[in-house]
Amino acid sequence: MRVDVVDPSAYAPHYDHGLCAALARAGASVRLVTSDFRYGPVPAAVGYDVERLFYRRAAEVRRRRLRRAAKLAQHPFDMARYQRQSRNADVLHFQWFAVEPLDVALRPRGRPLVMTAHLVMPLRCSALQAVARRRLYESVDAIVVHTRQAKARLTDELGIDPAKVHLIRHGAIEHVAAIDGATPLPADLAAVEGPVVLCFGILRRDHAVDVLIEAWKGVAGAELWVVGPPQMPMDHLVRQAPPNVRFVPRFITDPEIAAFFQRADVVAMPYRVMESSGVLATALGFGKPIVGTPVGAFADLGALGAAQLVPLEDPEALRAALAGLIEDEDARARLAAGARAAARGEWSWDTIAAQTMELYGRVLRESVRAL
Repeated sequence: MRVDVVDPSAYAPHYDHGLCAALARAGASVRLVTSDFRYGPVPAAVGYDVERLFYRRAAEVRRRRLRRAAKLAQHPFDMARYQRQSRNADVLHFQWFAVEPLDVALRPRGRPLVMTAHLVMPLRCSALQAVARRRLYESVDAIVVHTRQAKARLTDELGIDPAKVHLIRHGAIEHVAAIDGATPLPADLAAVEGPVVLCFGILRRDHAVDVLIEAWKGVAGAELWVVGPPQMPMDHLVRQAPPNVRFVPRFITDPEIAAFFQRADVVAMPYRVMESSGVLATALGFGKPIVGTPVGAFADLGALGAAQLVPLEDPEALRAALAGLIEDEDARARLAAGARAAARGEWSWDTIAAQTMELYGRVLRESVRAL
């Protein structure tokens, strides 16, 4: 079976790599169709081909706004070019549609089309985006979601045919632990003694860093590391943070990731909103104790004993959970064992590939019957 996995803007290179490599192991001939990832090295292709077909001229534009304008200008032409190339594949699997109001019309036709709904609706979704997303859901042959909550939203809130919606997990990200040339922690972090709680990833309001900082007040005998590039004002949080909080406010490249997760004793993710998460998938891959909220994949993992859940926006409950885990090595071990079990089971890439190949076979058979 010839499969194109399409991520035009390279929004999720780790997910793309995990899925493509697993599909190749399952016997598919896989091509990842994407663009250059600007922020650092990406995983090397293992068993699959990569074509960076999208936004080639925008890659050299340094200023962010100009680069976005250049990508938008190229997008219709690149989608048209991909439409021609897609005829060589049996199934097309879009991870993201980069310009959804345009892609309603520009999406490829003539081949079974699968879409992964990493987010049921885009963040900061406009009315135009909401209409476009609904039309894309209606136009594709199958939709992959990563959580039970996402499946319920699609079928119950948006009225999508349940037969079209398929729950397939976001696989545990493990390959960053084996990257050649891994970078050690900066010297000041490497010198830290005692437990470390890690908050990792893009820092946005929906990730509730403010709740975590408030919860950390009064926690002693450990450090909190807030690591990742801010997409929100941070100065007031830095001023309010107690002395045992360290900020690393920048993008962390793949060779650096392992050192942070290996050092962490607990990964804290008190998100306000979440469906699936690359940070969560990385914490699973490293078998780390996870503290989250009852949203998205956290709810599913909490039911399995692979995450400890606290109520939304409740700094007191979060403080109690983190302080308890810092003091209780056995509790940390139980959560870590749950995370490792999830990574070997429903969240393993080989399980995901088998489910995805079954889905591809189904949409192929249905497309033949429709002829």
